Amino acid sequence: MKFGPLEVKDKTGRTITLRNADISDAPALIHYMKATTAETPYLVREPDEFNMTVEQEERFIESLLDSERELMLIATTGTEHIGNCSLMSIGNYRRYSHRCEVAIALYQKYCGCGIGKIMLETILTTAKAAGYEQAELEVVKDNANALGLYENLGFKAYGAFPDNMKYSDGSYADALWMMRKL
Repeated sequence: MKFGPLEVKDKTGRTITLRNADISDAPALIHYMKATTAETPYLVREPDEFNMTVEQEERFIESLLDSERELMLIATTGTEHIGNCSLMSIGNYRRYSHRCEVAIALYQKYCGCGIGKIMLETILTTAKAAGYEQAELEVVKDNANALGLYENLGFKAYGAFPDNMKYSDGSYADALWMMRKL
């Protein structure tokens, strides 16, 4: 899906550009995935588990650009990449066509500036326009900032996944399944 660009202001008054990912973003997206997974325990993989090549990332981005209902939304300030928010189909079956999954991550230095909220509101509006009726996500139960954001945007928890993630130190994290009607 093609989107934007759209310019918005964050809480600090900084201009943020929202747009779809382009194949030229592949190297920056690979760096972003490795960096953000190292910054927080709340993402699903360890930094060394992201092994996509630039070519694989380019093909993935092309598949999203060709899709009518999937989007990788990128936020930038100037030439600096801030974060991503994705809109993905749950499945290719008609019985699932009303459902989509959303996910978001920002570099930590940009958290708390309202960018995540702007990105999610944009993705949710786009999802509704694409014909989805509900948006779903998974969040680590201890991620209070993310939970607050999701609840503020109308998501409700409908289930829990005990021991959803196991960290390298042997500890576990529970996750919540959240959904919002569009």
